[in-house]
Amino acid sequence: MITLDKVDGLTLEAEAAKAGITLPIEQTKVWSDFQADIDGRTPWGDFLIRRDGSVVAVISFTDYETHGYHYLRSVHGPAWVAKPTEAEEREVIEAIAAMVRRADGKVAFLRIDTWFEAGTHPVLSTVPYDFTVVIDVTGGDEAILGRMKRRGRRDVRKSLRECPAEVADETAQALDDFSEYYDVMVETGERDGFRPAPMSDYSDMIKALGAEHCRVFAARIEGRVVAWSIVTVNGTRAVRYYAGMRNEVMRLHVTDKLLYSECCILGAQGITDYDLMGIGSDFAPSLKGLNEFKTKFTEEVTPVPPARDVPIKKAFYWALTTAQSLRKALRK
Repeated sequence: MITLDKVDGLTLEAEAAKAGITLPIEQTKVWSDFQADIDGRTPWGDFLIRRDGSVVAVISFTDYETHGYHYLRSVHGPAWVAKPTEAEEREVIEAIAAMVRRADGKVAFLRIDTWFEAGTHPVLSTVPYDFTVVIDVTGGDEAILGRMKRRGRRDVRKSLRECPAEVADETAQALDDFSEYYDVMVETGERDGFRPAPMSDYSDMIKALGAEHCRVFAARIEGRVVAWSIVTVNGTRAVRYYAGMRNEVMRLHVTDKLLYSECCILGAQGITDYDLMGIGSDFAPSLKGLNEFKTKFTEEVTPVPPARDVPIKKAFYWALTTAQSLRKALRK
């Protein structure tokens, strides 16, 4: 029998640790507190998911209000003790959906990360992924380099020999003033065809998570920032959340030097796993352009459960999907 017990964020983290669950940062209290300061987002609840009294997973929800309706998002949730079977996951999803229907009549759907498709729908927005690259950053600089693909080792060694950029942890500088880094992101967006979020989204994230949970690494040439990344940290796991690079340095292997330096610095700080946050596949074809760069840093890719939607108000969700289909048809 599945039960869901609502708890506070610190209790969720303590119980997850006792159950052997390594929590993504998005399932922690520091992330909920960060979300609480964003307009249209409200922490909704943290839950221990038990089967016959034993914790099998935990989940933290944020209420997103957008376009006049509400949905609950749990990034990288549920976090499981062990990967579930399809039947086990389905049982948990049904229990969560039933609980939400009883608790909050405003919620149109859930957006959670699931291993299996049953009872879910493709997300209405954003680009989910089902594979990522996780770099083992233990054992020191040479061990990190040695675990890369041959092409990765070649490109990193070339960058160390020839790239003039100096790489450092610039979290303190970015906390003080993010404008120089944001200018690089604007240039990256113009080149790669996306619109960056407002600068405050990045600077607020760094400030809210703090240096313990968020780092900014930067590469400079002659004192000028030419590439940078924002990295989240929780326990022994880090995730490369955002990155930007100027057009003028694309042929200088700056990103190879930056990423390798991040691996070495994080490894020296006790991080064991560095997640590059998604690559493309048949499930996520729009992300395949990331694969050539990211996959050279490790011999293996890692499967992860992608985000999917679970309708709560089924008729309303059907109306949303119909409206989306019509908009897509009109754009053709």
